[in-house]
Amino acid sequence: MSLILFAFVVRVRDGLPLSASTDFEHNRELQERKQQLKTISKALALFPERFAVKGQELNIYLVSSEGVSYMSVCHCSIPTAMAFCFLEDLRWEFTACYNHSVVSLADRPYPFLEFDCTIQKLKQQYNHKGGPALQVTLAEVQDDLRLRPPQFLTLEEVELSNGSANGHVEQSAASGQSIKLEPVSATGILSLVLNIMCASLNVIRGVHLIEYTFQDDYDGAWNVVAFLVAFLCCLLQCHLYVFHSRLKAAKSFALLCAIVLCNVFLRGRRNAWQIAFHVGVASLSTALILRRKVQDRSDDCGV
Repeated sequence: MSLILFAFVVRVRDGLPLSASTDFEHNRELQERKQQLKTISKALALFPERFAVKGQELNIYLVSSEGVSYMSVCHCSIPTAMAFCFLEDLRWEFTACYNHSVVSLADRPYPFLEFDCTIQKLKQQYNHKGGPALQVTLAEVQDDLRLRPPQFLTLEEVELSNGSANGHVEQSAASGQSIKLEPVSATGILSLVLNIMCASLNVIRGVHLIEYTFQDDYDGAWNVVAFLVAFLCCLLQCHLYVFHSRLKAAKSFALLCAIVLCNVFLRGRRNAWQIAFHVGVASLSTALILRRKVQDRSDDCGV
């Protein structure tokens, strides 16, 4: 029975896969653990530098050092010290082959697939010979674990930390990875142009009205506020369409309501056609904001 089934090396800052072992087992739990490794790699900044995740028969072990994270899926019967000793050996082998600058400049997934040969040799050493060649290494790891015990997490805690309940992971600023939206459509470009036009009309009317308001009509100050609020809402609609944002639906509906209320308030300054134009552009932008989804990404690059 294999004690170490899978090994995975990723870059910490953005979760870029650097290398992985080739496995020929089709264990259902193994496939689940591999998927969880990829999920964890997207939010490494949320986790400690060394921890373990307990599963039913297969556990996950992880060590991060110098901007690179080393992960493995091991059978639950393997001693914790042995699992972390394997990761330490993996770390030493990887740093001996690739320096920090090479890792930093990597720009595509799995640029060091040739390192799989080294991973396979290490796995064979641990699976068939019962551990590392130098027992002093295991003793050092055992002493270190006694001084600094690793944190043990449950699968539920990992999913909660990654926000995987809704199928997407929110990246922290430290992870350096942003969520990509679907490409902008022709209709989307049209809505952006119209929104900018509406914003320009609002700010021009508002600034023009300020001069007369402070000279003759102080009661018209609320009209200035309405123009400027409508101007700001138009710009925020453009931002919501171009960039991903949490609570996008609630924000877009709030902006639409604000634009409608501002134009209703300005009915003395605008005719029915002008109000219909501004409300129509805002409604079109809201619909396109809600329709633009997060772009699907393929995490498995054939390894």
